Amino acid sequence: MNARAESLPTVASDLISLTKPRLSSLVLVTAAGGMWLAPGHMGAVNALVTLLATAGTVGAANALNCYWERHSDQFMDRTRNRPLPSGRMEPAVALWFGISLAAVSLPALALGANVLTAALGLVALLSYVLAYTPLKARTSAAMLVGGVPGALPPLMGWTAVTNQMDVGGFSLFAIMFLWQMPHFIAIALFRKEEYRAAGLTSVPLERGDESSRAQLVLYLVALIPMTLLPFQLHIAGAWYLAAAVLLGLSFLGLGAWGFFRRLGNTWARQTFFFSLIYLTGLFAALALDRVPRE
Repeated sequence: MNARAESLPTVASDLISLTKPRLSSLVLVTAAGGMWLAPGHMGAVNALVTLLATAGTVGAANALNCYWERHSDQFMDRTRNRPLPSGRMEPAVALWFGISLAAVSLPALALGANVLTAALGLVALLSYVLAYTPLKARTSAAMLVGGVPGALPPLMGWTAVTNQMDVGGFSLFAIMFLWQMPHFIAIALFRKEEYRAAGLTSVPLERGDESSRAQLVLYLVALIPMTLLPFQLHIAGAWYLAAAVLLGLSFLGLGAWGFFRRLGNTWARQTFFFSLIYLTGLFAALALDRVPRE
């Protein structure tokens, strides 16, 4: 009995780890940001149910991703200690955990928010598990496919309040989509050999480091004007605009520095961490300088 009792926290911890809590928390922040910025009002209970259901949907996608990639995960330092590649959990447990979580979370999204938001959640789940995950072993274009489910949470937060897809929600989607590209490329640069060992492809492996640095800069050039849209659409005010320009130019400067100096892993790692600071600062500015709605 004591052995069983001691194992329960480990099992619970392993199940939680399948949902990739750090990634899920980022998704929750962006989904909550979409809800906060959207015109209209949502009750506290419905908002809470929507956020929990969004977390459950993302967690389900991540658990199913862990199931799919359990063999390649054992070749990467950051993933080899996960429950499946380490052998602590049977694959069937992860599979049914992911399916069960999705079966609960998607209907909860429809009840807490609306059918449109639940449909977007389903698109995010299916595109992540059935498109992005298998494509990672075949082509670097998987990065673009993976950007779609990663960019949907703020749009889901927006539609949860408005029950419609409009230019305001799409502007948040576009910002998240473009932000992920330099973020992903930076990771792929400093973890290139791990990707190679795991049999996964990436922009650096497929196109080389110089092309990767160039693409990173080009995505940043596209990202900066996109971040100005919330100001132009009267979603956020002038303080947000100033923050977006300052953060964007800083990010672009860091990217350009790496491109022109042909820098390597240290710069790529710094760029990755700055991308997280950038996104946090951008959404904080959006939230704090939100234009009041009638």
